[in-house]
Amino acid sequence: MRIVLTNPLLIPFRDELTRNGGDGHDWEFLAGRPDDEVVDRLREADVLVGSRVTPAMAAAARRLRLVHVNGAGVDRIAFDALAPGVIVCNTFHHGSSIAEHVVMVALMLSRRVRRADALMREGRWESVALDPAVPLGDTLAGRTVGVIGLGEIGTAVVRATTALGMRARAVRRTPGAPLPEGVRVDRVDGDDGLPDLLAGSDVVVVTVPLSAATTGLIGAPELALMRPDALLVNVARGPIVDEEALYDALASGSIGGAALDVWWSHPNDGGGARGYTRPFDTLDNVVMTPHHSGHTRTTFAGRAAEIAANIARLDEGRPLVNIVTASR
Repeated sequence: MRIVLTNPLLIPFRDELTRNGGDGHDWEFLAGRPDDEVVDRLREADVLVGSRVTPAMAAAARRLRLVHVNGAGVDRIAFDALAPGVIVCNTFHHGSSIAEHVVMVALMLSRRVRRADALMREGRWESVALDPAVPLGDTLAGRTVGVIGLGEIGTAVVRATTALGMRARAVRRTPGAPLPEGVRVDRVDGDDGLPDLLAGSDVVVVTVPLSAATTGLIGAPELALMRPDALLVNVARGPIVDEEALYDALASGSIGGAALDVWWSHPNDGGGARGYTRPFDTLDNVVMTPHHSGHTRTTFAGRAAEIAANIARLDEGRPLVNIVTASR
C-alpha cells in the first residue's frame, strides 16, 4: 500500500511505524510540505496519516481507504468531502502524559510557583518566613477536582488526582456508563450537572472534544459559578472556553487562576504565535503552555505502534480499532 504521512510529530518514530505490520509498504513522508504538493501525492495514496484533511486533499485522494489521525482530535478532518467508504481512525496514548501536566500546573498555581520563580530571578525572596503577609499556598489533597468529560484524558486525570488525595466528580454525556476499574469518582452527572460541578470544585479540568455543542461551553455565566479561589485547567481546545469571559474573570480575581495549554488560534492555521487576543501574558495567575501537555515520548511511541498495527489490519482485511466514522 502507498502511505502518505503529513504530520511532523511522528517523523522521529519511523521505526515504530514500520514495526507491527507497518513495514513492507511504500511510505512517503511529506511533513511540512505545501498543501498543493500533498494534494498531488495523495492521488495514488491508500492511507493518509496526519491531523488535517482539507476538501482539496479529500477530492484528490480518490483511491484512499483510510485516514489515520495521529492523535485524538478529528476537528480538522473534512469528513463530508471524503470519498464513500473511507474510514477515519484516531489514536490516544496521551492520557497519562496530560494527567501529569494537569497535576503539575494545578500545583504551580496553588503554590504560586510562577510568581515565586520570577521574583527569585530578580533576586527577591517572597516568603512567609520573611513576610507574614505573604499568602500561603495549598495542597491538592483534600480538595475537589471537577472533570468535564471522562474519556481517556478525563479518567487519567481522575486517577492521578485521586492518588494525591483529591476527591473527584465529573460530568459526561452518558453518566450511567461504567467506569474503568480503579477510577474513583464521587459523583458523575450528565451535561445538566455542569453548573453544580463548577460551583463545587476547587480545580476544574476541561477534557471534552471541540464540537458545535462544546464551543463556548464555559462562558461568563459558567465562570461566575466558580469559587473565587478555584482553578481552571484547559487541556482540550481553546474555543470551548470563551476568551473574553475568561480573561475578565482572571483579571478581576473572580476565579483564582487558570492553566491554559490550548488556545483560540494556532500557528499551523495561520493564527500567529500568540494564540490569544487578550493579554493573558500580563497576569500572574495564569500558566501558559503551547499545547504540549501530551507531547512525550511515551505518547508518540504508543501512537506510532498503534497506527502501524491498524495499517496491518487494513492490509489483511481485519477489523480496525478506534474507528471514528466511515464516510458515506
